[in-house]
Amino acid sequence: MMNCVIIDDEPLAREGLSSYVREVDFLQLVATCTNPVELIKLLDEHPVDLIFLDIQMPKMNGIDFLKIVQKPPMVIITTAFPSYALEGFQLNVMDYLLKPITFDRFFKAANKAKDYYQLLHKPAGETAKTEKTEDYFFIKCGSKYEKIFFDDILYVQGMQNYVTIYTRKGKYMTLLYLKNLEENLDRKAFIRVHKSYIVAVSKIEGIEGNEIFIQSNKIPISRNYHDMVIEQVVKNKLWDKIRFS
Repeated sequence: MMNCVIIDDEPLAREGLSSYVREVDFLQLVATCTNPVELIKLLDEHPVDLIFLDIQMPKMNGIDFLKIVQKPPMVIITTAFPSYALEGFQLNVMDYLLKPITFDRFFKAANKAKDYYQLLHKPAGETAKTEKTEDYFFIKCGSKYEKIFFDDILYVQGMQNYVTIYTRKGKYMTLLYLKNLEENLDRKAFIRVHKSYIVAVSKIEGIEGNEIFIQSNKIPISRNYHDMVIEQVVKNKLWDKIRFS
């Protein structure tokens, strides 16, 4: 059970989110606040695991709160203003929900927070052998939920708040930030090669100049990532001397 707090200056928004929280069995609503100043006092008195935080509020806005509070609980932003999304994710928020918020979108964000909470509170003696690792995930493409196997992914392209996942079976576009997808990928199996591209290391067929070749696709490598890509992908596998049997 995660203790959560809702901060919003609009009564209807607070009531709507409160009703969503009551529908989720792993969330416990500790309090609702009208501004972050009230929350600062609350944090000193109650353990809080998750904050649903509005941005435009009197006295102090949500972004300013995140900048001044050291080690805040997990935060899911709830706002009517999409322009703060980049700044929000730079401040390590779990998710960014745009009003009006549907229960489906709320539940997805809450589950993301639950997964991270469980990771942080995993028993110290638990080993990889006791963990059950899923080899797939689902994304929503239009009105359909598509099952994606990690091993099928060739590369991923980010475009503002959408990503396109290219697989051996086809490509799938979904409403998601590339950063959020990257956080859930195995860092040994996938590598960021550009601000807009992540590739599956095992699917790389060749590298020439600033391009990666995967099947018939050419993926750009940005200057900032080039040395890291060569180091991780090529260096330990490079046969640079003539070898005779």
